[in-house]
Amino acid sequence: MTNIHTFHIPVLGISFTIDTPLKVSQFGIDSVISLADDILLEKLRKFLCINNNILYEEITTQIKDFRAERITSYLNLVNNLASKQFEEFKKEALQKKERIKEYLDMLPHRSDIAQKFNNLIEKSPTSAELSKWMDKHLSRGSIDVNIMTKIDKETYNKNEKLPSEYNYAHSALRGYANSDLTSSVVFSAGINPGLYGYITQFKDFHPDENGEIKKKIIIKVSDYRSALIQGKFLAKKGIWVSEYRIESGLNCGGHAFATDGFLLGPILAEFRDKRQELFQEIHDIYIKSLSEKDQPQPNEILPIRISAQGGVGTALEHQFLREYYKVDSVGWGSPFLLVPEATTVDDATLIKLAGAREKDLYLGNVSPLGVQFNNLKNSTMEEEKNARIKEGKPGSPCVKRFLAFNREFSEKGLCTASRKYQVLKIKELNEQELSPPDYQKKYDAIVDKECLCAGLGTSSLIVKNMDANLEGYAVSVCPGPNIAYFTKIMSLKEITDHIYGRANMITGKDRPNLFMKELQIYVEYLKNKVDECKNSLSDNNIQYLEKFVKNLNTGISYYRKLFGDLDNRFKRLNFNALKTLKDHQQSLNLLNAEIQNLAIIKNKRH
Repeated sequence: MTNIHTFHIPVLGISFTIDTPLKVSQFGIDSVISLADDILLEKLRKFLCINNNILYEEITTQIKDFRAERITSYLNLVNNLASKQFEEFKKEALQKKERIKEYLDMLPHRSDIAQKFNNLIEKSPTSAELSKWMDKHLSRGSIDVNIMTKIDKETYNKNEKLPSEYNYAHSALRGYANSDLTSSVVFSAGINPGLYGYITQFKDFHPDENGEIKKKIIIKVSDYRSALIQGKFLAKKGIWVSEYRIESGLNCGGHAFATDGFLLGPILAEFRDKRQELFQEIHDIYIKSLSEKDQPQPNEILPIRISAQGGVGTALEHQFLREYYKVDSVGWGSPFLLVPEATTVDDATLIKLAGAREKDLYLGNVSPLGVQFNNLKNSTMEEEKNARIKEGKPGSPCVKRFLAFNREFSEKGLCTASRKYQVLKIKELNEQELSPPDYQKKYDAIVDKECLCAGLGTSSLIVKNMDANLEGYAVSVCPGPNIAYFTKIMSLKEITDHIYGRANMITGKDRPNLFMKELQIYVEYLKNKVDECKNSLSDNNIQYLEKFVKNLNTGISYYRKLFGDLDNRFKRLNFNALKTLKDHQQSLNLLNAEIQNLAIIKNKRH
């Protein structure tokens, strides 16, 4: 399972990587498409068919399994176009060897493939020999897909609830399973037992007679325990997890799933130190399950990869994660939002992202999922939302209903960002006779929600000059904090040169390393939790905060030793880190003292 590149492009929003494979796959770069929005996928399929002179037949909502069929059709089209694109690239390379050089120049330093090519050229190969060499050594990047396990909304035919296999995530899985792709599905947002059980129905997720799996499973996890639980759960069902993708709880883009104060460095160290133990334990369960099902069993542990992502921003950090923590691939997400040759971002948003600094990025509560969400101030969606609030018409039209989970006012569910829900919720609030400050606080929490279904998907329609009247033209964007340190729009060559240390796309010198930035965010997150706790003192809340402090202290101790022991290759990583650690320790001590005072107040009340 060796890859040409040592990085991958994770899923970015709903639409920002929706056609990324058609931009980067030919250079051997792996990327991930979101399967959240079948309406958008169908629109993009029509666009691609027309622009490539391919017959387009609409898949309408009148078809019973329209969501899955739209996903299958879109993925098959992208796979077909990417394959043709790669074959055309190789044909061109036979005439212009500079095309191969373009491919090779993006590879890591000291790439074996580049050296082999140089050796071949010295022998003045024939076209047939060069063609054979390319077929053997050059490969496309994987076209992977992402399914948020939490977005598994029930569906209805008029007022009749459909079986669970028609739920949103189930349909997305079926759409991917029925596609022609040989790639991986990334499951994010935690375990979904029903969905995981559904995987077993599709043969592409099971090894063939040679032990090869056509469609692999990648589980996005926040810690070792999560990987072990989910890996074992699937192994018991006879499903192998081919990759565990570790993501920082808070130093990432999109939805932020905070840990209880567990930090990325210690988490990576646990994966590194227990790697073989994890693989063996899950392998044993997997073999037992296959035996009980009377299915063929592999003679050895199937390949497994460990990857990491969240806040990585320099070549040195990339190299450090690869060499010190032994990760197979590093995810570079937010910086790629500034690379039009790789992602699809409208010009207005692109300019705002390039100009964004730390003060322009925040972790807020705008997501209807009730999970904190990384956001950019003054996005066009935020501006539209605030204009509606000012006009006394808060909430968005709910035209797609992908996040209509709330059942306070409707059995079928409403989205908390929708106008219908917010009108009902504000009416309920008006009947509570609250003080003006309490009323305003609750009102603001209601109207703060944004329509992410439309906002995260609109950008691709704008870029391609397509009709977005259904969704509207306002854009939400969800960069991680790391984008504050990238200040220019980049080419694909420039960002790959940056990743591999051949160039530097960061102009400022005030960027903290990824571990210190994550620690800072976690201390700020804890401070907000302490403030929340003041209004709701309980044993559980106090115990949660105390556990959080304990875990952060453990992480700080780990980093103190780590940065003190770094060898000469990575010495630059600890620039200012020890001083930063001291500052964060002082802040944590003050928060801990505040927590202990809250515990005393709570006990006195009882």
